[in-house]
Amino acid sequence: MLAKKLLTDRAIRALSPAPQGRRKLVWDALVPGLAVRVTDKGQRSFVLVTRYPGSSNPTPRTLGAVGAISLEDARVRGREWLKLIASGVDPAQAQAKAEAASQDTLQAICTEYLARDGAKLRSANWRRATLERLVYPALGSRPITEIRRSDIVRLLDKIEDERGPVMADRTLEIIRKVMNWHATRTDEFRSPIVRGMARAGRVSRDRVLNDDELRALWQATNPQVPSQPGLSPVFGAYVRFLLLTAARRSEAAEMKWAEITGSDWTLPGARNKTGQELVRPLSRAASEIIEGQPRLCECVFSRNGRGAMGGVAEMKAALNYASGTSGWTLHDLRRTARSLMSRAGVPSDHAERCLGHIIAGVRGVYDRRQYREEMLMAYEKLAALISQITDPQENVVAIRGQG
Repeated sequence: MLAKKLLTDRAIRALSPAPQGRRKLVWDALVPGLAVRVTDKGQRSFVLVTRYPGSSNPTPRTLGAVGAISLEDARVRGREWLKLIASGVDPAQAQAKAEAASQDTLQAICTEYLARDGAKLRSANWRRATLERLVYPALGSRPITEIRRSDIVRLLDKIEDERGPVMADRTLEIIRKVMNWHATRTDEFRSPIVRGMARAGRVSRDRVLNDDELRALWQATNPQVPSQPGLSPVFGAYVRFLLLTAARRSEAAEMKWAEITGSDWTLPGARNKTGQELVRPLSRAASEIIEGQPRLCECVFSRNGRGAMGGVAEMKAALNYASGTSGWTLHDLRRTARSLMSRAGVPSDHAERCLGHIIAGVRGVYDRRQYREEMLMAYEKLAALISQITDPQENVVAIRGQG
């Protein structure tokens, strides 16, 4: 056996081939049993020579070819193997188990589901985006068999606090479908999801804010007035923007500067529930809100300058307190904006296009016009009515309690 020495990358590259028909080992002084094995053709690989579980004599096993893994990686892997062996675990079995687990993660199962069965769904892109945004960061790397009901409950709690109960329920439904699909393809897996885990249920909401509530919200979100404790000016601008555009909460919260071109906001299909790209021509009032936001990061509405706005639940509670309103959700602003469009005389088709809804039937299939001018006029009418309600002129009589 050659004397051990501190291996270096340079020394390894300088090793000469072994004699014809032979192999030689060059030992490392830092990790017991670690060596570089050199063939007579000059091929080099890292090996760990030790007594493995079930073996009576020391034998070499390859850690990786030189170049495929670095010397430092070989040392790290060698130490990990020695720890496993000391606890009676064969590294080969542990590696096989880890590889199997990596193929059985929730993200891997979701990816396979979307490729096989989910791809035929109209909302496939939206489901994929929801998983990437809300589920994978928390549970994606976990083997699906290790995900407990309590893990899902904690995830739903977070989504409900930040995005509302409806979004929590929609996320739960995606996870439920994936897990039920996986259960039909395996012998032992049982989904941890049970009845009663939904947050908002499937009862359709009909809450629309009335004129008094709109005035109170508009006043509480006035950027010229010092904001209440816990109420960020960015959140106030975000709430006003939702009313002026009838956008979904997540669409606006995650809006990026790159999506704004002039006065047009292009929502990518990956972030649209329908899976289709949507161009919204913004009213002047909505554009002014965008122009008033500082460019802290790629997201338009950002509090910390690192990403999309967080802490929505706390700020919504602060806004309720500042405005004296209650019993409404951020999604109700979308319904309120739609109702205001009808009140302003916007044709139903144009209002539905502003909301990003797909026009059903033959007309939706064959009428491929973008309707940009009509949508812009609808948004301007909406902005004018909101202005009339929130800042009534002396010669205009506001209708109290009307929504």
